[in-house]
Amino acid sequence: MADDALPRPTPASPSRRGVLAAAAGGALLVGFHVPLPGRSTAAEAGTAFNAFIRIDRSGVVTLIMPQVEMGQGVYTSIAMILAEELDADFGRVALEHAPPDEAHYKNPVLGVQATGNSNSIRAWWKPLRQTAAGTRVVLVQAAARGWGVPVGECRTEAAQVIHDASGRRAGYGELAGRAASLPQPTDPPLKQPADFRLIGKPLKRLDTPDKSDGKAVYGIDALPPGVKFATLMASPVKGGKVARVDDSKAMTLPGVRQVVVLDDLVAVVGDHMWAAKRGLDELAITWDDGPNANVDSAQVWRQIRQASTREGATAKQVGDAASALSQGEVISAEFEMPFLAHTPMEPMNCTAHVTPGGCELWLGTQVIARVQSSVAQTLGLPPEKVVVHNHLIGGGFGRRLEPDMAIKAARIAQKVDGPVKVVWTREEDVRQDVYRPVYRDLLWAKLSGDKIVGWKHRITGSSVVARWLPPAYTKDVDFDAVDSAVDVPYDIPHLRVEYVRDEPPGVTTGFWRGVGPNNNVFAIESFIDELAKKAGKDPVAFRRANLDKTPRLLAALDLVADKAGWGSPLPARTGRGVAVQVSFASFIATVVEAEVDEAGEILLKRINTAVDTGIAVNPDTIMAQLQGGLIFGLTAALYGEITLDKGRVQQSNFHDYRMLRIDQTPPIAVHLIKSGEAPGGIGETGVTASIPALRNAIYAATGVALRRMPVDRSLLARGGRA
Repeated sequence: MADDALPRPTPASPSRRGVLAAAAGGALLVGFHVPLPGRSTAAEAGTAFNAFIRIDRSGVVTLIMPQVEMGQGVYTSIAMILAEELDADFGRVALEHAPPDEAHYKNPVLGVQATGNSNSIRAWWKPLRQTAAGTRVVLVQAAARGWGVPVGECRTEAAQVIHDASGRRAGYGELAGRAASLPQPTDPPLKQPADFRLIGKPLKRLDTPDKSDGKAVYGIDALPPGVKFATLMASPVKGGKVARVDDSKAMTLPGVRQVVVLDDLVAVVGDHMWAAKRGLDELAITWDDGPNANVDSAQVWRQIRQASTREGATAKQVGDAASALSQGEVISAEFEMPFLAHTPMEPMNCTAHVTPGGCELWLGTQVIARVQSSVAQTLGLPPEKVVVHNHLIGGGFGRRLEPDMAIKAARIAQKVDGPVKVVWTREEDVRQDVYRPVYRDLLWAKLSGDKIVGWKHRITGSSVVARWLPPAYTKDVDFDAVDSAVDVPYDIPHLRVEYVRDEPPGVTTGFWRGVGPNNNVFAIESFIDELAKKAGKDPVAFRRANLDKTPRLLAALDLVADKAGWGSPLPARTGRGVAVQVSFASFIATVVEAEVDEAGEILLKRINTAVDTGIAVNPDTIMAQLQGGLIFGLTAALYGEITLDKGRVQQSNFHDYRMLRIDQTPPIAVHLIKSGEAPGGIGETGVTASIPALRNAIYAATGVALRRMPVDRSLLARGGRA
């Protein structure tokens, strides 16, 4: 796309389009900045105050986004935070994606440059506010010095410093050069919530216009000059190798230019994607399946069930759980979750151009610095010789926290003259995923009336953290695998949470939207419903009795119960299920209403969810994220499962890895609780909420206590056996 393809804001006429397509000295910015040749000079690009804020002479404020936009609205929310404390004119703000640079852009919570863990807002809330406020301070100082007036007599608004007593005002653009030379304070005063002008407002997302009319550029849309197209097939069995390839038929097809054979994959390069895909279909590939040739799902489950019989490493200990559970009646249950694939709308892809002295990549990634370093290591290059152009992402869900698509594209590109766009087919995307781990949870509890007095929770599963962020795996505990279990919201005097690491054969596991919490909340909230029944209590009343220590969650429970009409009569085989959680620093309570027909099929009737996520930077984004997350979780509960046979993933596309369809999606009401607390995470909380709430609705409707996802309809059919 040419630099002048879209209009740019000007001092005289900022436009709606100018919010998204803005230039800092001639650079087209459509939600992010892709470096292109022929850029303007540094002076034209504007004055950089720090790693996040640049202001040009016309007053356009460019905000550098440390997190990646993948549909969650983070570009808009982060821009709101920066613009709020800077007092920028939000109609004349340009956005630019951060380059690979962990020194300046590493996530304050994760310690690496990554977008994930539902922490874009909660991690950057204070650091970005301080950065913007410090920039505002020096802009005021520069104006006050120029006018010879006290700093305290000046105020800021809409990218201007104003001195009311004299009627003078100066735009940020004219002050930027002088202000940037002044030292910024390390702990500047921040606005009080009552003074917010942007934060808390349901502003329209900055990326929506270009996504609506097709101007937005995703990684899969990148078209550098002279690009060829490729698609690939990697070994269908983890650890397998290419034995033989017969490409005679493929090479006769129009548009097919080259077949690339590497040790573990084969790619076909063509003039366009259709030629490459047809060529791949015509290859005769023989594989050496290697050590995982006989792995199947039954082996995976045998292994994890055996591992779960061991005592685990202590993740949390309160009181004396062993003693509390050693006498009287102890209630126990076990729960299981399967492998899951990510299946984002935009399949895996990366465009790569490898030359003798370097490499250039075009893709959408959640880990731009890791992509740069991994490809550099693969190619034997210094990191600075690998240029990464990041793009909007068409769905991540944790899948694009991996660099594998870039590594494979770079390896293929080594064999191709010129840039090559490597696109995974949907089948390859499903079968070469890094999967949400299988989990097995064992829980034990002791009741005294309607109070839980003893509790033990053993979580068994793969450690994604040990592979992805080794320093964070300490004392044999994966902090993500036990998330939402170690901080179980109920007031329990004697509690033990433990973790057993079990790595499944034949697959690589990775982060999947919610990861540990979507397992733990499912197990805990399903068990809580069974405990309520054992105590002879209503599920909401039982939860209320045990939430004394978590008033914010109790308030969410009370609100959602009221909005859902909890306790009102329902038809036969229709039930309401409730689930509460503290996940990703948000407090959320959800009620799902569902009907189970005679054949065991489930009709979703409606969903209510109440959330206290602290200060709501953009309420519209929070509501959209919860709605999307709830649907994502319901899809997993109703259909999601990856299975193995002879080392091969059996699912391949949406015909056998189903999505929830639009006519199945119920009305979803999101109720935001106003709060003055720091923001929590929201991108994954809907996923973790919907699965147990649906399970408990089925329990209420049928009396069947499901212990494993996805839903087994044979257990729910009239006459079925639980």
